[in-house]
Amino acid sequence: MKAKASAAANTQPFHQILTSAEHGLRVDTWQITSRELDQRGPTAWTVRKHTLHGGKQDGVDVIEVDNGRLRFTVVPTRGMGVLRVDMGDVRLGWDSPVREVVHPQYINLQSRGGLGWLEGFNEWLVRCGLEFAGAPGRDQFVTNTGAEAEMDLTLHGKIANIPASEVEVVIGREPPHRIHVRGRVDERMLFGPKLELWTDISTEPGAEAFRVDDTVRNCGAHEQEFQMLYHLNFGPPLLEKGARFLAPTRQVTPINAHAATAVNGFGEYAAPTKGYIEQVYCLQLYADGRDRTAVMLHNAAADRAASLGFSTAQLPCLTLWKNTAAMAEGYVTGIEPATGFPHNRRIERKFGRVPKLAPNQRRRFTMDFQIHLGPEAVKLAADRVARLQGGRPTQMDSDPMPVE
Repeated sequence: MKAKASAAANTQPFHQILTSAEHGLRVDTWQITSRELDQRGPTAWTVRKHTLHGGKQDGVDVIEVDNGRLRFTVVPTRGMGVLRVDMGDVRLGWDSPVREVVHPQYINLQSRGGLGWLEGFNEWLVRCGLEFAGAPGRDQFVTNTGAEAEMDLTLHGKIANIPASEVEVVIGREPPHRIHVRGRVDERMLFGPKLELWTDISTEPGAEAFRVDDTVRNCGAHEQEFQMLYHLNFGPPLLEKGARFLAPTRQVTPINAHAATAVNGFGEYAAPTKGYIEQVYCLQLYADGRDRTAVMLHNAAADRAASLGFSTAQLPCLTLWKNTAAMAEGYVTGIEPATGFPHNRRIERKFGRVPKLAPNQRRRFTMDFQIHLGPEAVKLAADRVARLQGGRPTQMDSDPMPVE
């Protein structure tokens, strides 16, 4: 009986808590390898947690996952964002003018008219939300006395600058030995939102793919508005002159008059250009019978690419942000699946793009990412996008998206 119990225990996933506000726990440095779990498969992997020091990054926790082929870095201190992903000579990430991984204690979201969020903006994956996302500005709310009032919304909300309260690593002992980094981030206040984000960022040893699986829950006793936008930011080597963004596009709408001047080339990229003014496009996508869609970015030679698959039922809107400015200013493009578009919340609400959660209701958002190396792999990914398009037309709007 004891032997059976021991065998059963050995099949349970490995579990390590790294941070727990509930238990007053924080592990400063930690590492686990495939050898230590006696997983002697063809691919050795490592998970490592450590703390950054110096400058504005002092005290920031990072978790590095190396699955033996692909590596990614999670930042629990910054809302469980993903700093970068690397595989071979491909990096998912960008060269932001913000050089350090800035601790939230140094961020003033209200600075520069609500643009303070940009002082810490350098990750590959940044979540925008949860109470609100999008452009800064005024919006109405109801106070604790029941009166209508106005509040200043800051750029892209608070969630990216809230440290995770619970962080853990879970690794399957049975094949395929999936590696999970899980965390909980709370956005709560008295007489305001009580929203909880649980994220699970995972991969398998030797894989070229990984998954981000998020669940947002309303922990309050009343219905609550929320917004979620995933700011996925790409610079070189995928972004360069001649790079292309591919998507099964049903409709493209420029966000303003400036973007409208180049809407016909919305998926094409220029070299770094001094004085470039950002262009933003709001997209509606085609999907398959299960509401699954896919988009991708490939380099000029079409021999390096990254793709993203997600559900249009979960994330019905996609924004393409083009900022091909000089390298020193942040040469980057953002692929941004979301519950809405990046207008101020008062505008998004007017057009029915601000969802609500009932008490204890949850909404799940799952995204599958893959890096593609070589012309054949890139062509296969591009063919998937073409099949989703299926020869259906794309509506190219010449006028900006209405805001009134």
